[in-house]
Amino acid sequence: MTTTHTPSPRARWSAALALIGLIALGAGCALVPGTRMVTFDKPRSAAEEPPAAAQAEIHPITFKLIRQLTTPPPSPLDNPALEREITDYAYRVGKGDILNIIVFEHEELTIPAGSYRSAAESGTWVHNDGTLYFPYVGKLAVAGLTLEEVRLRLTEALSEYIEEVKVEVNVAAFNAKRVYVTGEVREPGPRPLTNIPLTLLDAINHAGGLTEHADWDNVVLSRRGEEQRISLQALLQHGVLTENRLLRDNDIIHVPRNDTLKVFVLGEVRQPTTLVMGRNGMRLTEALSSVGGLNEGTADATGVFVIRPGGETRPIQIYQLDLSDATAMVLGAQFPLVAHDVVYVTAAPLALWTRVVDTLLPSLQGYNLIDRAQGG
Repeated sequence: MTTTHTPSPRARWSAALALIGLIALGAGCALVPGTRMVTFDKPRSAAEEPPAAAQAEIHPITFKLIRQLTTPPPSPLDNPALEREITDYAYRVGKGDILNIIVFEHEELTIPAGSYRSAAESGTWVHNDGTLYFPYVGKLAVAGLTLEEVRLRLTEALSEYIEEVKVEVNVAAFNAKRVYVTGEVREPGPRPLTNIPLTLLDAINHAGGLTEHADWDNVVLSRRGEEQRISLQALLQHGVLTENRLLRDNDIIHVPRNDTLKVFVLGEVRQPTTLVMGRNGMRLTEALSSVGGLNEGTADATGVFVIRPGGETRPIQIYQLDLSDATAMVLGAQFPLVAHDVVYVTAAPLALWTRVVDTLLPSLQGYNLIDRAQGG
C-alpha cells in the first residue's frame, strides 16, 4: 500500500517562498522593494499614451557617446559693434540731472560750491519739463542734449550779453537715467548711467559680482518689453565678447538662481538626494561621490542609469554605466549631466531576494506559531 506524504505547512511555506524569490529575481516582481529597471506589459485604452519605458532609448556609456554628448566650448569672439557703440557714446541730459555750469571770468554767474556745499548742492537742476534756468538766458530746454550741445546753446544765448563768453558744462549728479540689476548679485539695485559708457559686465561688477547661487549661463536682459538671454559663462570663461551689451536707460539685468539646475540621485546610494549643478556643470562620478557612493551591500554595479527627460520629438534617453569594472569610473568622470537628469542605481539580485524575505517573514513567523500550536 502506497503511503502519501503530505508536506507540513512549514515546508509548503518554504517552497512558496523559494518560488516567489525566483519570480522576483527573474521578472522584477512589483512587490519587491527596489526596482530593477524592467517594464511590464499591461492592458491600456487606446487613449492612453504608451508607458514611459516603451518611449525610451537605452545607450551604454562609452567614450564615443561622451564625445557625442559633450558640447565643445565656444571660441573667443571680438565685438566690434560694441566697440563702435562705446566710441560713439555721449551722455544726454535728462530730467533730474544737476549740471555744473561755469562761465569763465564771470564769477557772478557761477555759484561757488564752497567748503560746505557739494557741486550737486550748488548746481543747476534740470526740471521735470526738461528745462533749466540760468541768469540772462532764462529757461533753456536741455533734456535730450549732450553736454557739448548744452554748452553751445548757453554760449549762444549768453553771447548777446557777454563778449567772448566761455562756458564749461558738466554733470554734478546723474539722476535721470539708470539700469536695474536684480537677482543673484551681491548688491542688487539701480545703477546710474553716467558720461562713462556702462556695459552689462560693468553693471554686474558694480553690483558686487555674482553670488554662489547664480545661474550665470542664463542671465536675462530686459529692454523695452523684449528679453535677451546672456551667457556670462561664455563671456567670462571663453572670451565671447558678443555676449556683452552696452546698457540703455531702464534696462533690467536679472541673474536667476541655479535652483532649476537640479540632478536627482536615487536608488542604492548612501544618501539619495537632489544636487544643484555648479557653474561648471556636473559629471556622473561627481554626482555619485556627492551622495557617498553606491551601497556596497545592495547596489548592482552594472545598473547605474542616467535617465534624461525627452520632449515632443525626442524620446526619453537612458544611459547605462557598468561600474563592475572600476576603470568605468573614468567614463563616469567624463559623462556630462544636464538639468533634471535622474541618476538611478538599481539593487543587486541578492538584495532583492533579501527584501522579499524581509517582506514575507512576519507572515511566515506567524504561520509557524500556528503550526506549532497545532502540533505540525
